[in-house]
Amino acid sequence: MKKVLMPIFLFVACSWFSSCELDDDSPNFYFTTLNVVDADVPESFEFGEIYDINVTFLRPNGCTFFEGFDVTRTAETDRDIVVIGSVLTDEDIACTEALEEVAATLRFNVIYTGEYHFRFYAGEDANGNATFMEYTIPVIAEDPTN
Repeated sequence: MKKVLMPIFLFVACSWFSSCELDDDSPNFYFTTLNVVDADVPESFEFGEIYDINVTFLRPNGCTFFEGFDVTRTAETDRDIVVIGSVLTDEDIACTEALEEVAATLRFNVIYTGEYHFRFYAGEDANGNATFMEYTIPVIAEDPTN
């Protein structure tokens, strides 16, 4: 009798586990761009040094989180910088709608001489065109006589 009940028990147990639906496996977030409102860049760079650039951006609600920077090299010393955030889309989460300024640090390694041109994405204008905060920072070469 035990030999007959054991396979039936296993069949029922396996059927029960396989019929259970786990949570929905669709994404519960998406990536978005966040608008920069300020960037604390130095007046000049020194060749070969690494700098921490403090970037202040707008966090539109409590379900949006900082993920990092997307830095695109558009020319040898030209950089377009976009702050990337993720937005949670879970229906069970209540998001605060308060606009908040948040700061993050962009580490930048100076590997070229001349001038660096930074363009930080600041949002869109009334016509839907991208707007940027632009900075030009000269690179000071170290004096070889020292």
